[in-house]
Amino acid sequence: MKKTTQFLMLTSAGLVAACIVGCSTMPIPTDPVGTISQAPFGNTSDGTPVTIYTLRNSKGMEARILNYGGIVQSLKVADKNGKFDDVVLGHDNLAGYITNSPYFGALIGRYGNRIGGAKFTLEGQTYALSTKNGPNSLHGGIKGFDKVVWQAKSWLSPDGPALELTYISKDGEEGFPGNLKVTAIYTLTDDNELQLNFTATTDKPTLCNLTQHSYFNLRGQGNGDILGHEVYINSDKTTPVDKDLITTGEYAPVAGTPFDFRKPTAIGARINDPDQQLQFGHGYDHNWVINKPLGKLGLQARVYEPTTGRVMEVWSTEPGVQFYTGNFLDGSITGKDGKVYSRRTGFCLEPQHYPDSPNKPMFPTTELKPGETYQNTILYRFSVQP
Repeated sequence: MKKTTQFLMLTSAGLVAACIVGCSTMPIPTDPVGTISQAPFGNTSDGTPVTIYTLRNSKGMEARILNYGGIVQSLKVADKNGKFDDVVLGHDNLAGYITNSPYFGALIGRYGNRIGGAKFTLEGQTYALSTKNGPNSLHGGIKGFDKVVWQAKSWLSPDGPALELTYISKDGEEGFPGNLKVTAIYTLTDDNELQLNFTATTDKPTLCNLTQHSYFNLRGQGNGDILGHEVYINSDKTTPVDKDLITTGEYAPVAGTPFDFRKPTAIGARINDPDQQLQFGHGYDHNWVINKPLGKLGLQARVYEPTTGRVMEVWSTEPGVQFYTGNFLDGSITGKDGKVYSRRTGFCLEPQHYPDSPNKPMFPTTELKPGETYQNTILYRFSVQP
């Protein structure tokens, strides 16, 4: 469990560590940078208004975020020629997210990924969860954090425009125990980083495993498949799954397998390998164990798109990352600008704890107890190379 003394975040002035008492910090900028604005984005079925917030840094990068589901609706990033494109899949209107969205851009909780059999035992009590994805629980249940309207406030911070979303998940929601108070802060820095800082507290022992579920295409959303993107993952092993994509509790070395991304490799180079794990996932839909100390901020993955020169790095305090290659996109969804999302037109890199951790005692725990603070930092950092 990540404690309050382990929180790390990367600011535009460098790495600032709020660690143990006596730990020194580097100075940070004192003047706010960038801009932030807001506009209506429709209403939910019960009439609740939804707002979209537009964060811009001084270099032209722009992030648009909804208080519905904490969704990153748009992320505009420059290529090697200075041309800006939206690099995340999604919808132009709220109705698309409500009725036809495989978690595009969403904040996932109370538990990201799968829990086998939709049940777990915590401190001697067994809890039954809402089923989704067959007999299992997926991404928090039928109405997870991706489908609620969050309370929002925004400001200009020294690191860039910031949006804070808060939500209280009530005891028993989707079967999870405890009143869970969650805060998510999105900051767009002048270093072209989208920072996400998640914290949560509870009044009863519960589970907490939050993540971010954007589908990326560094060529621009709707601009073809992602098979030519070159991926590096900072990992020597994965957590294999069964045919229902539930982790077996084992660790498998990546060496000599299609899961070895320790050297940058095109997504499409081995995705059609007859490896049984790839057959189970219909491509990549697996968790990699990241090479770093538990709870410490570290590089998880780097993606390079050769035609645009765009580079995205993923940093997090989480121990794993789920790499998913849009295997179930099938052309039935028409997204932003009328673009049709066919198979493998987007990929996800979701920093998180390992799937089905509550039922796998050999994995790092996802239990959160009263008096503790869950903390999770995720950074998506963008740059270009020739």
